[in-house]
Amino acid sequence: MTGALSLDIGIGRRTRPLGPQVVDIRAHRDTVFDVVAQPYLGRSTRVMREKVRVLERGTDMVLAAHFTPVAGRLTATTVETVRFTRPDRIDFRLVRGPVPAVAESFRLSERGPGTRLEYRGEMGTDLWGVGERWGRIVARHWEKTVADSLASLRQEAERRAERPEA
Repeated sequence: MTGALSLDIGIGRRTRPLGPQVVDIRAHRDTVFDVVAQPYLGRSTRVMREKVRVLERGTDMVLAAHFTPVAGRLTATTVETVRFTRPDRIDFRLVRGPVPAVAESFRLSERGPGTRLEYRGEMGTDLWGVGERWGRIVARHWEKTVADSLASLRQEAERRAERPEA
């Protein structure tokens, strides 16, 4: 569950969708993109450093470790590549975690005066039915973590959008 042991044997691979989760945000698309990208491409707050640590940074992609509390004192650590395609897409691909494969995206589209952020992904597990059952457990936690992140992103983007220009 914590991602400390990552098995990718490729036998009996089953995939399942993640999402969709859709959030309408009262902020311009560039603002929303900047809020999502901030902990990866910019200066991170102390709170975000406890959740995300950039291991390697390029011009449009980073390798980052994500830390997520899962049960009691356990923390899941996933390592993912995060690719940025401004202004409308951010893609995540799992490198190490509790399942062998995850690919996700945040797609940003303009909706009236605001932005629609749509999350979609796919999770792959090995070992037929056993892996499928494990995938259901992991997906439940994974999607809750994404929902919590989207709520925080929405709140921060709307807060920034309400600030008067300096």
